[in-house]
Amino acid sequence: MGSQPIPPTRDVYYLPLNDAGTPDVQGGYIYLPPPSQPAYLVRFAIEGTSSVCRDGCLWVNIPREGEKFKRHEFRKYSLQPDFNKTLYIDIPIYHAGAFAFFTTYTPLPDFSLPEATAPRPTKTETFYLDVSPRLTVNGTVLPIDSLSIFSVISKLMGEYPRDWERHLQGISHREYNMVHFTPLMQRGISNSPYSIYDQLKFDPACFPYGEDDVAALITSMEKDHGLLGLTDVVWNHTADNSRWLEEHPEAGYNIETAPYLEVALELDNALLQYGTDLAKYGLPTELKSTDDLQLIIDGLKPYCLDLVNIWEFYVIKVGRDAQAAVDAWILGRTEVEGPVQGANSWSLKERVDFLRENALLGADDLAGRFDRRIDAQVAAVLLTSIYGQGNPANRAIALDTITQLLNALNVPFYREHDSDVAIIKQQVQDRVRYLRLDDDGPKLGPINKEHALIESYFTRLPLNERTKKHSPKALALVNNGWIWAADAMKDHAGPGSRAYLRREVIVWADCVKLRYGKSPSDNPFLWDFMTRYTRLMAKYFAGFRIDNCHSTPLHVAEYLLDQAREVRPDLAVFAELFTGSETMDYVFVKRLGISALIREAMQAWSTQEVSRLVHMHSGRPIGSFEVDKVLNEKKLTVTADGLNGNHPETIEKVHNIRHNPVHALFMDCTHDNEVPAQKRDARDTLPNAALVNMCACATGSVMGYDEIYPRLINLVSERRLYASSFSDHGISIGPGRGGIGKVKKLLNRIHTLMGRDGYDETFIHHEGEYITVHRMHPKTRKGYFVVAHTAFPGYGDGHDTLTPVHLNGTVAKLIGAWKLEADSSDESKGAVLDDKNCLRGLPSSVSDLSGVDVDVKVDEAVISMPAHFPPGSIALFETWIPGVEHSEGLDDYITTGADQAFKDCNLIDLNFLIFRCEPEERDGSDGKDGVYDIPGYGPLVYAGLQGWWSVLKDVIRYNKLGHPICNHLREGTWAMQYVTSRLDRKCKEKEFSALRKPAAWFRSRFDGISRVPNFLRPRYFALVMQSAYDAAWARGMELFSDDIQNGQSFLQSLAMTSVQMTGYMHSASLDPFSTAPCLAAGLPHFSSSWARCWGRDIFIALRGLYLATGRYGDALNHIKAFASVLKHGMIPNLLSDGKLPRYNSRDSVWFFLQNIQDYTKMAPDGLSILQESVVRRFLPYDDAYFEYDDPRAYSRTSTIEEIIQEALQRHASGLSFREANAGPGLDQQMKYEGFQIDIHVDWETGICFGGNQFNCGTWMDKMGESERAGSKGIPGTPRDGAPVEITCLLYSTLTWVAQLHQQGKYHLSGVKTSTGEYISFKRWASKIESSFERCYYIPHDPREDGWHDVNPTIINRRGIYKDVYRSGKEYEDYQLRPNFPIAMTVAPQLFTPDKALGALEMADKYLRGPTGMATLDPSDLNYRPYYVNSEDSTDFATSKGRNYHQGPEWLWPTGFFLRALLKFDLKRKSTEAERTEAFQQITRRLEGCKTAIRESPWAGLPELTQKNGEYCSDSSPTQACTVSYTYLNFKAKMPCYNCAHEVVHPHPFHVEVPLDEILAKHPQYRDIAALNPNPEVYKPTEADLRHMRGGSCMDPDPPSSARQRRRQVESVRKEIDKIEWVFKKKEAEGKKASEAVERNYAKLKVRLEMLKAVLKEAQAAQEREGDDLSAGDLDGGCSDGLYHDFGGAEVGEAHRHVAGD
Repeated sequence: MGSQPIPPTRDVYYLPLNDAGTPDVQGGYIYLPPPSQPAYLVRFAIEGTSSVCRDGCLWVNIPREGEKFKRHEFRKYSLQPDFNKTLYIDIPIYHAGAFAFFTTYTPLPDFSLPEATAPRPTKTETFYLDVSPRLTVNGTVLPIDSLSIFSVISKLMGEYPRDWERHLQGISHREYNMVHFTPLMQRGISNSPYSIYDQLKFDPACFPYGEDDVAALITSMEKDHGLLGLTDVVWNHTADNSRWLEEHPEAGYNIETAPYLEVALELDNALLQYGTDLAKYGLPTELKSTDDLQLIIDGLKPYCLDLVNIWEFYVIKVGRDAQAAVDAWILGRTEVEGPVQGANSWSLKERVDFLRENALLGADDLAGRFDRRIDAQVAAVLLTSIYGQGNPANRAIALDTITQLLNALNVPFYREHDSDVAIIKQQVQDRVRYLRLDDDGPKLGPINKEHALIESYFTRLPLNERTKKHSPKALALVNNGWIWAADAMKDHAGPGSRAYLRREVIVWADCVKLRYGKSPSDNPFLWDFMTRYTRLMAKYFAGFRIDNCHSTPLHVAEYLLDQAREVRPDLAVFAELFTGSETMDYVFVKRLGISALIREAMQAWSTQEVSRLVHMHSGRPIGSFEVDKVLNEKKLTVTADGLNGNHPETIEKVHNIRHNPVHALFMDCTHDNEVPAQKRDARDTLPNAALVNMCACATGSVMGYDEIYPRLINLVSERRLYASSFSDHGISIGPGRGGIGKVKKLLNRIHTLMGRDGYDETFIHHEGEYITVHRMHPKTRKGYFVVAHTAFPGYGDGHDTLTPVHLNGTVAKLIGAWKLEADSSDESKGAVLDDKNCLRGLPSSVSDLSGVDVDVKVDEAVISMPAHFPPGSIALFETWIPGVEHSEGLDDYITTGADQAFKDCNLIDLNFLIFRCEPEERDGSDGKDGVYDIPGYGPLVYAGLQGWWSVLKDVIRYNKLGHPICNHLREGTWAMQYVTSRLDRKCKEKEFSALRKPAAWFRSRFDGISRVPNFLRPRYFALVMQSAYDAAWARGMELFSDDIQNGQSFLQSLAMTSVQMTGYMHSASLDPFSTAPCLAAGLPHFSSSWARCWGRDIFIALRGLYLATGRYGDALNHIKAFASVLKHGMIPNLLSDGKLPRYNSRDSVWFFLQNIQDYTKMAPDGLSILQESVVRRFLPYDDAYFEYDDPRAYSRTSTIEEIIQEALQRHASGLSFREANAGPGLDQQMKYEGFQIDIHVDWETGICFGGNQFNCGTWMDKMGESERAGSKGIPGTPRDGAPVEITCLLYSTLTWVAQLHQQGKYHLSGVKTSTGEYISFKRWASKIESSFERCYYIPHDPREDGWHDVNPTIINRRGIYKDVYRSGKEYEDYQLRPNFPIAMTVAPQLFTPDKALGALEMADKYLRGPTGMATLDPSDLNYRPYYVNSEDSTDFATSKGRNYHQGPEWLWPTGFFLRALLKFDLKRKSTEAERTEAFQQITRRLEGCKTAIRESPWAGLPELTQKNGEYCSDSSPTQACTVSYTYLNFKAKMPCYNCAHEVVHPHPFHVEVPLDEILAKHPQYRDIAALNPNPEVYKPTEADLRHMRGGSCMDPDPPSSARQRRRQVESVRKEIDKIEWVFKKKEAEGKKASEAVERNYAKLKVRLEMLKAVLKEAQAAQEREGDDLSAGDLDGGCSDGLYHDFGGAEVGEAHRHVAGD
């Protein structure tokens, strides 16, 4: 038999978007590798509940395969809200470049009554995704980080091709792989390579045959020398003598294109003239001192600035504008009718402010002399307001007034002028000082025509035949330059900038700045010309270096790079970018797709700074954590062109997108840097080069560095040609003369190898004059280690030696050690610099060093440097780790097999594997063992995997190798021993035998990593724990219901808390005679002994944690356990194993009965629970108390139905008893009166009353405990009377049993009252229904008070429902608390929808916090929102935490509130969009909970918080009922998406009601039912029939219009397509299914035939009715994702079978 083909592996880069549509990627920079084969995917992940899914779309401009990239054309992916799933959109990547994406959506309006106006659609900011280019040379792929780039000044290369070939050979022999050429184009008059005369013509001096020579050059480089080409692109400026400027002066900034520069030009002219006239004014023309400079600066004002009168560009011309204003006033020419009110009494300042704000024109730019002016008509309005209608007789007084105002208005303009003049003078002074006096300046000498006082900011084009056709204003063009600490996003020659006026630009007088405008239409010639230039460069060069990128307009660079990438898709882009801001660097990098930014090692001024720079560019630390995840099972994912589709079966390697710093091209020296012989010590050339080449990034050097040139080459004025011994002879690795080229060859080879193979982990150590770098492969653990002794001035022969280096667990082998010696004497420098023809290096030699010792021991290698290891020396080693040479296999081994090891675990096993807090762990080990305590960190929250993962997840994500857990793991293997020994002990217990395989898996994996060095132990331990955690989590999901398995991560996290809370305990069980898994109320406070099982908490939590997750057996066990201890018609609040149950909670039994009702509706065959038998702890209908070992205990049995009846009967009859064992032994805090329990029904209203002011029988059960405060025995919230939730829970139970009785499924129809009168359940319920709103509602309108039982004098807030009815303190009835939503959820029939929504709006506004609900209205005098249980003050309200429920925000009521809000909000919604909005209102309110559970180390939701969600230290950090009702309880309410009618799951119309009953109720379905070809196999539900009709759950009628008919046809056709897909998939895969699944297929096949028959009849009806509606006319119809419109559960099961789930 042949082997099974291995499915292909596909890389997936996971890109989650948060609720705001922002990428959830640390740092926000998304950098991806080059395109691959097959194309890797970017997987956008958006929660279906996200706000951006509201009319949402994801837009991407990532091109499809074969398409050209078009920056402004975006492809749309609709984001359909899905309240059960995360949406995935997979985009294959076929091209390199910078791609953009954003989302559009309609923001969710605020919830309000009446409904708020929908906000306008909005767009998120644009985000970028950069894909690295794929570079190849001679078939070899060169990742960006493997590049070794050699930079040359092209004009100094000599004669082409002879000298060029010689130098290229020398570069290639040194194993560089890319050559950077300064611009190769024809140069301008200055001879600077960056001052280009003609961008479309190559330098004829180098390339006489122009483009043909360049083509031949590139071919030779790539084929003969293995070198790629890189060139500068200069987009900012052109040479000042570029002839095309004379034809197109509009390409620059001149007075015609930029009139605001006129003042700068006039100043420039004046300064030039001033410099020429210095002698005339008796001022020095040669500066000898700062005193001479000061004389010139002092002369600026009288001899220059005053002559120009630049103040006229700033101010209003008062006489002109005053006269115009008065003329307009007299003529009645006012811009607005009527005077400005009150202006006649305004102060001078108010009148001036009016003119400034309303009348000032030309305020922004200094566009001309007296360009600032006042709008005469607006000024006339002001005069009218002061003096009335214009009157010539008042001209003089009006003129005087307006003149005064304009003079005042000019004051700040004069100040503005003075400020700018001060800056001008300072800038001129600083620049002249640098040029003529500073030691580091050029010291230009005398001021004359050749060396003017200042550099001109403008190029004046010559007057000739080409220029005379232009306006004279167009012929003076701004020169380019740079500004210290400038804003890179600002055009400094553009409007709004005064940089050229203030002389802030350090100008390049040979370069004219180019003016692009906003788009090609602003300057067509320039855009076209530079596009042709750019495309020409891309035609030949594999990479661009963007010159002066920081002052290149971003939109221009984007456009030109798009043009370049169209020519060469895999274009590498490097940039000279000095924005001064890392944030701004990211902006340029992201938008332009820059491959790397140029960084310079020669910027470092000390060994310490060199170490810092090397560290910055060295990659990740050694032992870094793995953040990627391989999904080794087959996955059905999403299509390239849509949402949630299918790919062929593959193995996916999912990469979490890491935090990426901006990639660097780290140069040991650039053509702009001073060389080591100038800045440091010539000997530092070698160690500096070695350190740079050890970095995990692209590296580079410059011609002359390897040769030890004595100083920086002046690329403008230098005329000599390059000379290099390495260009003339072959190069072998080792010592030699003439520079470091022979060692550089080895350094380049190693750098390329490490970059190509992915050696991305590095460790740097700095010690005195030494730096060591160890770079290692993360999988093979091979590496290279260098010791570099740096050479800075003053180091001499070295002042210290390096302490021996210990490489733990590592073997090291010396490759070589060398030192550089160079003659840096003045004589040697002079001889080299005096060479008139060639550029040469200093005399130098590299020689071998001996004495380097490598002592390889059993567990380490010790490297010792010899005594003679002077500055300028390096030692290079090869390293590896024995036993980890093939660690790819180790990685695979320790990260696989967990799924199989955990596959037999049940949910109780997983409770032990994943969770168990300190009390639970102590309980299970007889107090011997607890959770693990990490030194320096503290105890874990759990002993199981979650405890470790809560710490490790952030350690892994943020690579926190210095975290205490990492230090602890390096120090020993105690953590691993704890994990294995814990499992080894537990798996010996009978109940936990399934843990044997996990225990064996852990042992084998930890054995596998036992040989790795301790510094790698944290990485491998994390891999093991993450693999185990993921496998355990996945196993938990397999054991949950489909809704959970296929749900969002938040839902799954909540579901896992059912595992967290349920386990075996020695000290707690469900009965006194056996150990059974039981539910904890909360961890860790309510986890063991008597505090674990609380009746109320269990039955608030049971629905969500057990029923909604499919844990029906656990639900049944807990229901039966509490049913067995029913007494007084109540269940105990504290179970205590049934040994010492305590009956003091009035609400617990009603939550208990509600859960039985839910069980009957949610569990398979749920009604059978009514006949389940339970053994009774106490005798039925008997209040006698006895111990659990009394013969009467457990001597009688009852069915659950009988338990229900007894509970109802006892309440109907009335209860009055004193708690058993009442007194301090039972409760030390309670007063005598509190132990008395009285409950009775008011038969006028049917409402049940109970309790007193000394006990607290509901969940708000905090008893006062402080003797100091006098609160002991006085409850904080007694809630005696009739709490609203108890009333509604009672009503819910009554209506349910009444319905069951009517259906013949419950024997009795009612109960007897205390007087012996028989009352039916239906009648009892009707009493409550008829009286409820009268008793509980507090009307919004006081005029309605007479219709309700209210006391207006104590009402605090209206439009709400009372918390209690007739409590002992009347004001407590009227308090706004979060209990009425509980009532609304279980008994919505009792509430008027409009009133309910109004009350919910109040709760939403005043009670809802970020996660929980305030337990009391903040406006209430008793509101105390901070709970501190340890406080023992004299404060009656808060001492000993008496305010537990008087303001702190509890989380579990949030779930009931959300369910109630959704329920009543849906009632007012009629369209699909409106219903979607209702659900989104809910999910918006869950954001705080999502964040809380994601960030909680307990992986749960807390019991409560303080005000506004603040942390409460006294709260249980994870609580059962909190998690259950926050979302799982809401989740159990499944909407029918055809009509959004919320119903208890499963849908009542989907319950298998006998067909004859359905047809009797709905005879209109008979025609469809008759189409069933095999009724024995397939029995359609009412919903099936309705959906085939095209109707909805609330619309049983057949189609009555063409529109409804069309909806029917489309709905049925959709379903047919889906079912046929299922069968095709099944047939193609040949999968075998279980017998149950095959039965579902049979049902599905019958349904398919039936649907086809329905479709045929419907289409025939369409033809008869003449229906020509288009598909776009449809409204309604079930959405695609629902199983219930797909044919019921059996179809869903078949679908999951073929989908591989």
